[in-house]
Amino acid sequence: MNAIIFINELLQNVGVQIKKYPPLDFRRRISMIRSNGINKILDIGANTGIYGLEMRKFGYSGEIISFEPLTDAYKELSKNSKKDKKWRIQNYAIGDFDGETTINVSKNSVSSSILEILPEHYEKEKNAKFIDKEKIKICKLDTVYGDFYKPGDKVFLKIDTQGYEKNVLDGAQKSIPYISGLQVELSLVSLYIGSSLFLEMIEYINSFGFNLCSVENGFYDEKTGRLMQLDGIFFRID
Repeated sequence: MNAIIFINELLQNVGVQIKKYPPLDFRRRISMIRSNGINKILDIGANTGIYGLEMRKFGYSGEIISFEPLTDAYKELSKNSKKDKKWRIQNYAIGDFDGETTINVSKNSVSSSILEILPEHYEKEKNAKFIDKEKIKICKLDTVYGDFYKPGDKVFLKIDTQGYEKNVLDGAQKSIPYISGLQVELSLVSLYIGSSLFLEMIEYINSFGFNLCSVENGFYDEKTGRLMQLDGIFFRID
């Protein structure tokens, strides 16, 4: 450790630092996944599979079921998960009803949302601007949960749906008692029309018996440094 401190002192003048890998946020997440015996992750809003690849890199070896409605993102997700026998993928969205809807496609793909974007978002991130629309299939988690859950599973639900997170939970009322932990993207400022903000979401998730156990940094304004989104990780605590 003394060697790392010494090297960092030499590097600080060029704006470079050596840090322990993986980052602290991820180490906490993996520790909670392990200590709670999680063996199945439902990855809602998977995009190209970044979350699943990340969890594999950090040592998670259980099942992953990823849900991604966008055609192009799903194609990349298929490639990224192809060789992983414990990683299944589904080409539809999860929300608060069963049927079809339209999703707004952003230039950067990851900011795509069923909700309409607010100017404050794309003013801070130009590539978040919507450039297209796509018709998609959508299902409540309650409708499909039985296809993936087996008695005894310890399920971790990750939701990253760009402002649509509460809708996902609204459609999971019967499933939530069988879920051990959650990772949910939370907004500190309004970025999408109709989205719920941090405090409302915390209270809503707490009502299901979960407690906020950790947070991870997310989208921020590079000019001001203001944090605009973060991820909250929740588990049940007896």
